[in-house]
Amino acid sequence: MAKTATLEIDGKKYEFPLITGTENETAIDIKTLRGVTGGVTTIDPGFKNTGSCESAITFLNGEEGILRYRGYSIEQLADKADFLEVAYLLIFGELPTKQQLEKFHADIKEQSHVDEDVKKILDGFPKSAHPMGVLSSLTSALVAFNPTSVNVDSEEEMYNAIVKIMGKFPVLTAWAHRKRAGLPLDYGNNNLGYVENFHKMMFHRPNREYSVDKKVVDAIDKLLILHADHEQNCSTSTVRIVGSSHAGLFVSISAGIAALWGPLHGGANQAVIEMLEEIKEDGGDTHKFMEKAKDKEDPFRLMGFGHRVYKNFDPRAKIIKVAADDVLSSLGIDDPVLDIAKGLEKEALEDSYFVDRKLYPNVDFYSGIIYRALGIPVEMFTPMFALGRLPGWIAQWREMRLQKEPIGRPRQVYTGETFREFIPVEKR
Repeated sequence: MAKTATLEIDGKKYEFPLITGTENETAIDIKTLRGVTGGVTTIDPGFKNTGSCESAITFLNGEEGILRYRGYSIEQLADKADFLEVAYLLIFGELPTKQQLEKFHADIKEQSHVDEDVKKILDGFPKSAHPMGVLSSLTSALVAFNPTSVNVDSEEEMYNAIVKIMGKFPVLTAWAHRKRAGLPLDYGNNNLGYVENFHKMMFHRPNREYSVDKKVVDAIDKLLILHADHEQNCSTSTVRIVGSSHAGLFVSISAGIAALWGPLHGGANQAVIEMLEEIKEDGGDTHKFMEKAKDKEDPFRLMGFGHRVYKNFDPRAKIIKVAADDVLSSLGIDDPVLDIAKGLEKEALEDSYFVDRKLYPNVDFYSGIIYRALGIPVEMFTPMFALGRLPGWIAQWREMRLQKEPIGRPRQVYTGETFREFIPVEKR
């Protein structure tokens, strides 16, 4: 017998089916609620207790600190896979064979050329433009150069759209950086791996031979994997709800970039570095700022600690902490801001106030440290996040379209004025 939940309103009872996921998560299916009750709806600001879809892509258990892509633990994927393998897994559901991975990479490289007219759009931005605004605009502009809508029932058309955006997005991300930095645009080198080629497009200077430390590429690769998907967060939900109107893949991802830009989402790692700079300018006393963070009356907020979903240690933070230590050790960087970061980390892990509340350093804390150590400017932190999140957005958009989900249309509880008679202007 199917399990149900009973809701009683004004003495009348209504039954709704329970849905149980493969990891034993239970949800009350209320899609008929408004119809059977004659207009009753639910309210859940921020959708903290509302499931918007059924998804087979990412499992997240915040209480136990678990993150899995398609059943594979984030720890194993970060240790044993590269970013393109993880991208393929997220999008298509299974880890690729050697032949599938090689074809995927070759097809991406084949589609990496960006139309020359896109450069004209880029030229229209001032150098001061934030790279996230540039990236969102250029991604949306790709629609103009690829105007044919994707037939989601055609595996070939879907695949072609996927490799196009996977090929062009790193170019656009790198160009957004080079525009701001005043560097000539770089088209990359198809003889390089996906992540190494992106690094070249970001940092290669025309008067120098390109070279890169393998530990640097590995650290970026790992960061991209850790950011690749994270269930129904703000930007992912945006991609799905925009796509639910049957908007195309490129414009849906452009909307996701805009959502990611916010400081409470993808901009959090930028906020970490800005906080560290603030502490440095004040003299660098980490203990003073830890005490300020404990004071509820103090406006100072400790960025990069704790997480809205994880009530334990962020599993991604455990992985990236090791990479951060490796990169800082390998590059031998002498940076007082990074020293302050280490001081904050040490105090937070030893202070009972933070330990008892499980306010551990999260992935944004360590990713900001790594990006700074690699010489990536702070305004590029969120575009780097977007590059990592790209395969997750693609996977979520594809799943939503293949499941033929209805257009997203949340309800509301109206709290405005009741009916009022219109008063002509001369009588007001």
